[in-house]
Amino acid sequence: MHVLVIGANGTTGKHIVEKLSNSSQHIVRAMIRKMEQAKDMEALGARPIVADLEQDFSYALEDVNAVIFAAGSGSKTGPEKTTAVDEQGAIKAIDFAKEKGIERFVMLSSMGADLPLQGPKGLQHYLEAKQKADQHLLTSGLNFTIVRPGRLTDDRGIGKIIAAPSIEDKSGSISREDVAEVLVEVLLIESVYHQTFEILGGSIPIKEALETI
Repeated sequence: MHVLVIGANGTTGKHIVEKLSNSSQHIVRAMIRKMEQAKDMEALGARPIVADLEQDFSYALEDVNAVIFAAGSGSKTGPEKTTAVDEQGAIKAIDFAKEKGIERFVMLSSMGADLPLQGPKGLQHYLEAKQKADQHLLTSGLNFTIVRPGRLTDDRGIGKIIAAPSIEDKSGSISREDVAEVLVEVLLIESVYHQTFEILGGSIPIKEALETI
């Protein structure tokens, strides 16, 4: 597939770009905000495209047939930026994907986005933004998959997870590298089309875990 990664310069985004580039099944385009980030994307094997989620970035979806949305405002920004990026940026990406006839849309969401007001007080606005973006995708008519990881770490990926529509014990964590692997794998696994599920680090190989959701 020809895949656009939105949020390609983020920590998880870079893992996604690298994994897509290393796959013989995909060609990757990396959406970045600054031209100086282009060399890093090219080094990872991607074609960079400069675009801003807070502007019209519809041109970034030309000549692709899949989108992985992995952008985030980051923990150091305020609620306005969270709304602009995690909610409105995602909603615009979904709408542009509909206009362009995109075949697959994979959303990196968050555990807790289903019940944002039950989350930690400092995360409730972020989780509400994720919920609104997820809901927009659910009703979009696109062939979607929504992935909701638990607490993220920068540890090296182990290639094993647990995955379910709802994980009872949400106290675990998962590496960003393993999240990236999940986002790439779900592109072509039909059993997770039109599905929303949670993931944490676990004991089941990633592809096997996804195929048995």
